[in-house]
Amino acid sequence: MRPVRISIVAAFAALLAAPAASAHVLHTVAPGETLWSIAAQSNLTTRTVAAFNGLSSDAHVVLGSTVAIPSVAEGAAALVRAGHVHAGSAGAATAARPTSVPAGAPPPQGAYIVRPGDTLSGLAAHSGVSVAQMAYMNGLAPTAKLLVGTVMKLPTGARPPAQASQPAPATRVVPVAAPLPTPSRLSAERVKHLAAEHGAPASLAAAIAWQESGFNNAMVSSANARGVMQVMPGTWSWVQSNLAAGPLNPASAEDNVRAGSLYLARLLRETGGDVRLAAAGYYQGLASVRSRGMFDDTKRYVDNVLALRARFGG
Repeated sequence: MRPVRISIVAAFAALLAAPAASAHVLHTVAPGETLWSIAAQSNLTTRTVAAFNGLSSDAHVVLGSTVAIPSVAEGAAALVRAGHVHAGSAGAATAARPTSVPAGAPPPQGAYIVRPGDTLSGLAAHSGVSVAQMAYMNGLAPTAKLLVGTVMKLPTGARPPAQASQPAPATRVVPVAAPLPTPSRLSAERVKHLAAEHGAPASLAAAIAWQESGFNNAMVSSANARGVMQVMPGTWSWVQSNLAAGPLNPASAEDNVRAGSLYLARLLRETGGDVRLAAAGYYQGLASVRSRGMFDDTKRYVDNVLALRARFGG
Protein backbone atom coordinates (compact mmCIF):
# COMPACT_ATOMS: atom_id res chain seq x y z
CA MET A 1 0.00 0.00 0.00
CA ARG A 2 1.39 3.40 -0.97
CA PRO A 3 2.14 5.65 2.03
CA VAL A 4 0.03 8.78 2.33
CA ARG A 5 1.78 12.12 1.81
CA ILE A 6 1.23 14.53 4.67
CA SER A 7 0.81 18.24 4.22
CA ILE A 8 3.28 20.89 5.34
CA VAL A 9 0.87 21.95 8.08
CA ALA A 10 0.69 18.37 9.34
CA ALA A 11 4.47 18.15 9.24
CA PHE A 12 4.75 21.20 11.45
CA ALA A 13 2.12 19.81 13.82
CA ALA A 14 4.11 16.60 14.08
CA LEU A 15 7.21 18.65 14.76
CA LEU A 16 5.55 20.28 17.76
CA ALA A 17 4.46 16.92 19.13
CA ALA A 18 7.74 15.09 18.53
CA PRO A 19 10.16 15.07 21.45
CA ALA A 20 13.39 15.08 19.45
CA ALA A 21 13.91 14.68 15.72
CA SER A 22 16.28 12.03 14.50
CA ALA A 23 19.04 12.88 12.04
CA HIS A 24 18.45 12.57 8.34
CA VAL A 25 19.15 9.29 6.57
CA LEU A 26 20.67 8.67 3.15
CA HIS A 27 18.73 6.92 0.40
CA THR A 28 20.23 5.50 -2.81
CA VAL A 29 17.94 6.06 -5.78
CA ALA A 30 16.61 2.76 -7.15
CA PRO A 31 15.26 2.05 -10.67
CA GLY A 32 11.95 3.78 -11.33
CA GLU A 33 12.09 6.07 -8.30
CA THR A 34 11.29 9.77 -8.47
CA LEU A 35 11.67 12.56 -5.98
CA TRP A 36 7.93 12.31 -5.34
CA SER A 37 8.01 8.56 -4.64
CA ILE A 38 11.04 8.87 -2.37
CA ALA A 39 9.34 11.63 -0.38
CA ALA A 40 6.05 9.74 -0.22
CA GLN A 41 7.75 6.64 1.21
CA SER A 42 8.81 8.77 4.18
CA ASN A 43 5.49 10.58 4.56
CA LEU A 44 7.07 13.85 3.47
CA THR A 45 6.12 16.30 0.76
CA THR A 46 8.22 16.44 -2.38
CA ARG A 47 9.01 20.08 -1.66
CA THR A 48 10.37 19.20 1.78
CA VAL A 49 12.81 16.59 0.46
CA ALA A 50 13.73 18.85 -2.46
CA ALA A 51 14.44 21.82 -0.18
CA PHE A 52 16.56 19.72 2.16
CA ASN A 53 18.69 18.54 -0.76
CA GLY A 54 18.94 21.93 -2.44
CA LEU A 55 16.83 20.82 -5.42
CA SER A 56 13.78 22.15 -7.19
CA SER A 57 10.55 20.24 -6.60
CA ASP A 58 10.48 19.06 -10.23
CA ALA A 59 14.11 17.89 -10.25
CA HIS A 60 14.92 14.46 -11.69
CA VAL A 61 16.79 12.07 -9.43
CA VAL A 62 19.44 9.89 -11.01
CA LEU A 63 19.71 6.14 -10.56
CA GLY A 64 22.41 5.34 -8.04
CA SER A 65 22.67 8.88 -6.66
CA THR A 66 22.07 9.64 -2.99
CA VAL A 67 19.15 11.65 -1.60
CA ALA A 68 19.06 12.74 2.04
CA ILE A 69 15.73 12.05 3.77
CA PRO A 70 15.29 14.64 6.54
CA SER A 71 13.58 14.26 9.86
CA VAL A 72 10.44 16.34 10.30
CA ALA A 73 12.42 19.02 12.14
CA GLU A 74 15.14 19.12 9.51
CA GLY A 75 12.58 19.23 6.72
CA ALA A 76 10.68 22.07 8.39
CA ALA A 77 13.88 24.05 8.79
CA ALA A 78 14.81 23.43 5.16
CA LEU A 79 11.46 24.83 4.02
CA VAL A 80 12.04 27.96 6.09
CA ARG A 81 15.58 28.33 4.79
CA ALA A 82 14.43 27.96 1.19
CA GLY A 83 11.76 30.62 1.72
CA HIS A 84 8.81 28.27 1.16
CA VAL A 85 7.50 28.83 4.69
CA HIS A 86 7.82 31.90 6.89
CA ALA A 87 9.78 31.57 10.10
CA GLY A 88 6.65 32.52 12.04
CA SER A 89 4.71 29.47 10.82
CA ALA A 90 3.73 26.77 13.29
CA GLY A 91 6.77 24.87 14.46
CA ALA A 92 9.20 26.88 12.35
CA ALA A 93 10.68 28.81 15.27
CA THR A 94 11.85 25.62 16.94
CA ALA A 95 13.07 23.88 13.81
CA ALA A 96 16.68 22.82 13.85
CA ARG A 97 19.16 24.31 11.40
CA PRO A 98 19.31 21.95 8.40
CA THR A 99 22.49 20.22 7.29
CA SER A 100 21.44 20.51 3.65
CA VAL A 101 22.92 22.31 0.70
CA PRO A 102 21.68 25.82 -0.11
CA ALA A 103 18.94 26.61 -2.62
CA GLY A 104 19.42 25.79 -6.30
CA ALA A 105 21.89 27.13 -8.80
CA PRO A 106 21.77 30.73 -9.98
CA PRO A 107 20.92 31.28 -13.65
CA PRO A 108 23.84 31.05 -16.07
CA GLN A 109 25.90 34.23 -16.27
CA GLY A 110 25.84 36.06 -19.58
CA ALA A 111 22.73 34.20 -20.75
CA TYR A 112 20.98 35.98 -23.60
CA ILE A 113 18.27 35.10 -26.11
CA VAL A 114 18.63 36.76 -29.51
CA ARG A 115 15.91 39.31 -30.31
CA PRO A 116 14.88 40.84 -33.64
CA GLY A 117 17.56 43.26 -34.84
CA ASP A 118 20.46 41.57 -33.04
CA THR A 119 23.62 40.80 -35.00
CA LEU A 120 26.77 39.02 -33.93
CA SER A 121 28.87 42.08 -34.69
CA GLY A 122 26.48 44.37 -32.82
CA LEU A 123 26.42 42.17 -29.72
CA ALA A 124 30.20 41.84 -29.79
CA ALA A 125 30.72 45.59 -30.11
CA HIS A 126 28.26 46.31 -27.30
CA SER A 127 30.01 43.76 -25.07
CA GLY A 128 33.49 45.04 -25.83
CA VAL A 129 34.87 41.87 -27.40
CA SER A 130 35.78 40.93 -30.95
CA VAL A 131 33.33 39.18 -33.25
CA ALA A 132 35.77 36.26 -33.46
CA GLN A 133 35.84 35.87 -29.67
CA MET A 134 32.07 35.87 -29.32
CA ALA A 135 31.64 33.52 -32.27
CA TYR A 136 34.27 31.11 -30.91
CA MET A 137 32.75 30.89 -27.46
CA ASN A 138 29.30 30.14 -28.86
CA GLY A 139 30.33 27.74 -31.62
CA LEU A 140 29.34 30.08 -34.42
CA ALA A 141 31.04 31.25 -37.58
CA PRO A 142 32.13 34.93 -37.38
CA THR A 143 29.94 35.62 -40.42
CA ALA A 144 26.90 33.82 -39.01
CA LYS A 145 23.51 35.49 -39.17
CA LEU A 146 21.75 35.16 -35.84
CA LEU A 147 18.33 33.57 -35.74
CA VAL A 148 15.79 35.08 -33.38
CA GLY A 149 15.61 32.85 -30.30
CA THR A 150 19.24 31.69 -30.44
CA VAL A 151 20.64 31.02 -26.96
CA MET A 152 24.01 32.70 -26.48
CA LYS A 153 26.66 33.42 -23.89
CA LEU A 154 27.67 37.06 -23.66
CA PRO A 155 30.79 38.09 -21.71
CA THR A 156 30.28 37.86 -17.95
CA GLY A 157 29.48 41.28 -16.55
CA ALA A 158 28.70 42.87 -19.92
CA ARG A 159 25.88 45.41 -20.05
CA PRO A 160 22.59 43.98 -21.35
CA PRO A 161 22.05 44.71 -25.05
CA ALA A 162 19.46 47.33 -25.95
CA GLN A 163 17.12 44.65 -27.28
CA ALA A 164 17.14 42.89 -23.91
CA SER A 165 14.24 45.13 -22.90
CA GLN A 166 12.10 43.36 -25.49
CA PRO A 167 10.28 40.17 -24.43
CA ALA A 168 12.39 37.08 -25.03
CA PRO A 169 11.16 34.97 -27.96
CA ALA A 170 9.24 31.85 -26.97
CA THR A 171 11.16 29.72 -29.46
CA ARG A 172 14.72 28.73 -28.52
CA VAL A 173 17.40 27.95 -31.10
CA VAL A 174 20.53 26.05 -30.03
CA PRO A 175 23.53 26.63 -32.33
CA VAL A 176 24.79 23.42 -33.90
CA ALA A 177 28.22 23.07 -32.28
CA ALA A 178 30.21 20.68 -30.13
CA PRO A 179 29.61 19.42 -27.55
CA LEU A 180 26.23 18.09 -28.59
CA PRO A 181 23.35 17.59 -26.16
CA THR A 182 22.36 13.93 -26.19
CA PRO A 183 19.62 12.09 -24.25
CA SER A 184 21.75 10.25 -21.71
CA ARG A 185 22.62 10.41 -18.03
CA LEU A 186 25.55 9.23 -15.98
CA SER A 187 25.69 7.97 -12.43
CA ALA A 188 27.53 9.89 -9.74
CA GLU A 189 30.08 7.09 -9.47
CA ARG A 190 30.81 7.19 -13.19
CA VAL A 191 31.28 10.97 -13.13
CA LYS A 192 33.64 10.63 -10.18
CA HIS A 193 35.63 7.88 -11.86
CA LEU A 194 36.05 9.86 -15.09
CA ALA A 195 37.03 13.00 -13.19
CA ALA A 196 39.68 11.18 -11.17
CA GLU A 197 41.10 9.68 -14.37
CA HIS A 198 41.57 13.19 -15.76
CA GLY A 199 43.13 14.92 -12.80
CA ALA A 200 40.12 16.54 -11.15
CA PRO A 201 38.96 15.82 -7.56
CA ALA A 202 36.16 13.28 -7.97
CA SER A 203 33.81 14.80 -5.40
CA LEU A 204 34.32 18.35 -6.71
CA ALA A 205 33.65 17.36 -10.31
CA ALA A 206 30.55 15.41 -9.27
CA ALA A 207 29.28 18.41 -7.27
CA ILE A 208 29.75 20.72 -10.25
CA ALA A 209 28.13 18.22 -12.62
CA TRP A 210 25.11 17.81 -10.33
CA GLN A 211 24.84 21.57 -9.79
CA GLU A 212 25.11 22.23 -13.51
CA SER A 213 22.93 19.52 -15.03
CA GLY A 214 21.87 16.83 -12.56
CA PHE A 215 24.16 14.50 -14.61
CA ASN A 216 21.89 15.03 -17.64
CA ASN A 217 23.76 15.24 -20.94
CA ALA A 218 20.69 16.59 -22.75
CA MET A 219 20.86 19.82 -20.76
CA VAL A 220 21.44 23.06 -22.69
CA SER A 221 21.52 26.21 -20.58
CA SER A 222 20.19 29.60 -21.62
CA ALA A 223 23.85 30.58 -21.94
CA ASN A 224 24.53 27.88 -24.58
CA ALA A 225 26.43 25.52 -22.24
CA ARG A 226 25.87 21.84 -22.90
CA GLY A 227 25.88 18.42 -21.33
CA VAL A 228 26.69 16.91 -17.96
CA MET A 229 29.44 19.43 -17.16
CA GLN A 230 27.75 22.30 -19.05
CA VAL A 231 30.71 22.92 -21.34
CA MET A 232 30.65 25.90 -23.69
CA PRO A 233 31.52 25.27 -27.36
CA GLY A 234 34.59 27.49 -27.08
CA THR A 235 35.76 25.71 -23.95
CA TRP A 236 35.24 22.35 -25.65
CA SER A 237 37.38 23.42 -28.62
CA TRP A 238 40.10 24.79 -26.34
CA VAL A 239 40.21 21.64 -24.22
CA GLN A 240 40.30 19.46 -27.33
CA SER A 241 43.21 21.46 -28.76
CA ASN A 242 45.20 22.02 -25.56
CA LEU A 243 44.40 19.45 -22.89
CA ALA A 244 42.91 16.28 -24.37
CA ALA A 245 45.25 13.40 -25.20
CA GLY A 246 43.09 12.33 -28.13
CA PRO A 247 39.86 13.16 -29.99
CA LEU A 248 36.80 13.73 -27.82
CA ASN A 249 33.40 12.58 -29.06
CA PRO A 250 31.08 15.63 -28.96
CA ALA A 251 28.00 13.36 -28.60
CA SER A 252 29.40 11.38 -25.66
CA ALA A 253 28.25 12.14 -22.12
CA GLU A 254 31.44 10.57 -20.82
CA ASP A 255 33.60 12.77 -23.04
CA ASN A 256 31.64 15.78 -21.84
CA VAL A 257 32.74 14.86 -18.32
CA ARG A 258 36.28 14.26 -19.54
CA ALA A 259 36.38 17.74 -21.09
CA GLY A 260 34.89 19.40 -18.02
CA SER A 261 37.26 17.52 -15.73
CA LEU A 262 40.32 18.44 -17.78
CA TYR A 263 39.25 22.07 -17.67
CA LEU A 264 38.56 21.91 -13.92
CA ALA A 265 41.97 20.31 -13.30
CA ARG A 266 43.59 23.12 -15.30
CA LEU A 267 41.77 25.74 -13.20
CA LEU A 268 43.01 24.06 -10.02
CA ARG A 269 46.57 24.16 -11.30
CA GLU A 270 46.22 27.83 -12.23
CA THR A 271 44.84 28.69 -8.80
CA GLY A 272 47.42 26.69 -6.85
CA GLY A 273 44.79 24.19 -5.73
CA ASP A 274 42.35 26.81 -4.42
CA VAL A 275 39.09 24.87 -4.73
CA ARG A 276 36.85 27.86 -4.09
CA LEU A 277 38.62 30.00 -6.68
CA ALA A 278 38.67 27.17 -9.23
CA ALA A 279 34.91 26.57 -8.82
CA ALA A 280 34.31 30.30 -9.25
CA GLY A 281 36.45 30.24 -12.37
CA TYR A 282 34.44 27.34 -13.78
CA TYR A 283 31.26 29.39 -13.44
CA GLN A 284 32.32 33.00 -13.98
CA GLY A 285 35.60 32.60 -15.83
CA LEU A 286 38.92 32.79 -14.01
CA ALA A 287 40.08 35.97 -15.74
CA SER A 288 36.86 37.71 -14.74
CA VAL A 289 37.13 36.51 -11.14
CA ARG A 290 40.69 37.77 -10.88
CA SER A 291 39.97 41.14 -12.44
CA ARG A 292 36.52 41.85 -11.00
CA GLY A 293 36.16 39.55 -8.00
CA MET A 294 33.35 37.06 -7.46
CA PHE A 295 29.91 38.38 -8.29
CA ASP A 296 27.15 37.67 -5.78
CA ASP A 297 25.68 34.85 -7.86
CA THR A 298 29.16 33.36 -8.27
CA LYS A 299 29.52 33.28 -4.49
CA ARG A 300 26.18 31.50 -4.22
CA TYR A 301 27.21 29.05 -6.93
CA VAL A 302 30.48 28.26 -5.15
CA ASP A 303 28.71 27.85 -1.80
CA ASN A 304 26.28 25.42 -3.43
CA VAL A 305 29.07 23.41 -5.04
CA LEU A 306 31.10 23.13 -1.85
CA ALA A 307 28.00 22.08 0.10
CA LEU A 308 27.13 19.52 -2.56
CA ARG A 309 30.67 18.17 -2.50
CA ALA A 310 30.03 16.58 0.89
CA ARG A 311 27.26 14.49 -0.69
CA PHE A 312 29.74 12.99 -3.12
CA GLY A 313 32.45 12.07 -0.66
CA GLY A 314 34.39 15.34 -0.47
